[in-house]
Amino acid sequence: MPIIYVRGYAGPTAGIDDVVDDPFYGFNRGATHVRVGGDGDPHFYQFEGPLLRLMGDEGYQLLVQGDQHRYLLGSADAALPPASLWVYRFYDQAATTFLPPPHENVFERLWSKVHHWVTADGFNIEAAATGLYDLITLIRQKTGAPKVHLVAHSMGGLVVRCMMQKICFRPQEDGRSRLPAKDLVAKFFTYGTPHGGIDFQLDAFDWAQQTFGPAGSDIFAPEKMYGYLEPGARFGDTPPRSSGFDPQTVPEEAFAAEDIFCLVGTNSKDYGPARLTVGPKSDGLVRIDHAYVRRAHRAYVHRSHSGPYGEVNSEEGYQNLRRFLFGPWQVALGLAGLPAAGDDEQWQADMRLAIRGLPVIVSEQQASHWCPIQLSQEIRRLDGKPDRTVPLAGTFLLEPAHSEPGMPSDKSAAPRMRYSLTLRVFKLDGHNGHFRFADHLEQVPAWSDTLIVDIGPASQGDEAGAWAAWNSMVEGSSDRFDPITEGLPTAQRRPVAVEREGEDYFCRIDLPPTARALPVLGADAAVRIHVHDRRTAR
Repeated sequence: MPIIYVRGYAGPTAGIDDVVDDPFYGFNRGATHVRVGGDGDPHFYQFEGPLLRLMGDEGYQLLVQGDQHRYLLGSADAALPPASLWVYRFYDQAATTFLPPPHENVFERLWSKVHHWVTADGFNIEAAATGLYDLITLIRQKTGAPKVHLVAHSMGGLVVRCMMQKICFRPQEDGRSRLPAKDLVAKFFTYGTPHGGIDFQLDAFDWAQQTFGPAGSDIFAPEKMYGYLEPGARFGDTPPRSSGFDPQTVPEEAFAAEDIFCLVGTNSKDYGPARLTVGPKSDGLVRIDHAYVRRAHRAYVHRSHSGPYGEVNSEEGYQNLRRFLFGPWQVALGLAGLPAAGDDEQWQADMRLAIRGLPVIVSEQQASHWCPIQLSQEIRRLDGKPDRTVPLAGTFLLEPAHSEPGMPSDKSAAPRMRYSLTLRVFKLDGHNGHFRFADHLEQVPAWSDTLIVDIGPASQGDEAGAWAAWNSMVEGSSDRFDPITEGLPTAQRRPVAVEREGEDYFCRIDLPPTARALPVLGADAAVRIHVHDRRTAR
């Protein structure tokens, strides 16, 4: 299906003028820097950029011909290829570089420059959302595609949500009803979008953003988001106390949360001065807990909001994007069989999810990145619910023949997908809000291990199966064994028992005895894996 990119906030008119000079609004940019953390040394790694990657990996075409909009208008219906890439250039109408220069004296010219650095005249989020609806309609008409994929960075995700939640419910100028977003959009992916708005560490900054909104930045004030996300509201309206408005919720009648993926950045150190006002639990601009839609898919990557270490121009971002758009298998992993949480105990878990053949971690939640899995809180939240499964991670798998290089050459006759889930569990010893260190060993987990899972045929022509083993139980290096159970004692070399319900597959893998000895996990603790075939129609 066609892919439409929607860029983020450009700032004042001066920033908008810079943005429109780029034919692709920045989505063509790659990167050459990669590093583990904000204090590490940069290393060279060449990432070509998401536009170029999609053209190479998925056979997409970038159709411009001097002016993509005129090219669309001048093409016959259903004449353009659906596998095409488009950039929504909503900032063009607010730029000054496409207009003849005005006749100004030196003082007027000076005032214009100052004005262009503090205002964003010509940009309106609802107008941008309306234009996006029109562009989607035109692309569907000219390609014959039933729907499109939307990919957005930062504020671009709010433009998309304004279209989905408000514009689609508003009649057109000629009185005709618009189609709902779920009839127009197949999947919606966001990089670092402030779905819950942007909050600062100082209340004074929040007040200034909401009250003055320099360069149109008041669209990020959580209270003001109500005005462009609620169908009956106007921008500037704030939600009534009885409304229950939550900016991080997309109503089901507008678009299904299961068709949304939110990439959450966790590296604030590699961003600009804004990181000093937003704080460390962020990507430098958007707080971690505000960067996702509730119930949507998400991944956490140690990347900043933008720049040379940014989310958009990163291998981590691209791999999550590609798998969400094209991966036929949806995988969800969680901890099941846990006992009730102790009242006085606080437990956390670090998680890392890796896929064979990739040079990066697909998703990771680390205490050192300010986003561990709060085990105790999650268990308490699930008390009384029938499915007491704490979510750990989720991803999407490509078919082996469609995946990246990296499959061992001697295993090509029976290609299998391999992914690993690394867990580290920590106990926090505290009382009355203070840590106690009398019995503390810093950075020593109560338990840590890596679950390695292989999915694929046992041999050529066989049906798919699953094999799993904890790395601590494998007798040797894991890369020597495929499937991984070949590294276990002979009596344990058996596939995982998989239950099937329609197009959904379920299995449970018991935690090692050392883990099940922990009170937070308990004797029945297991990793529950749910695999869903997305190719079936809902």
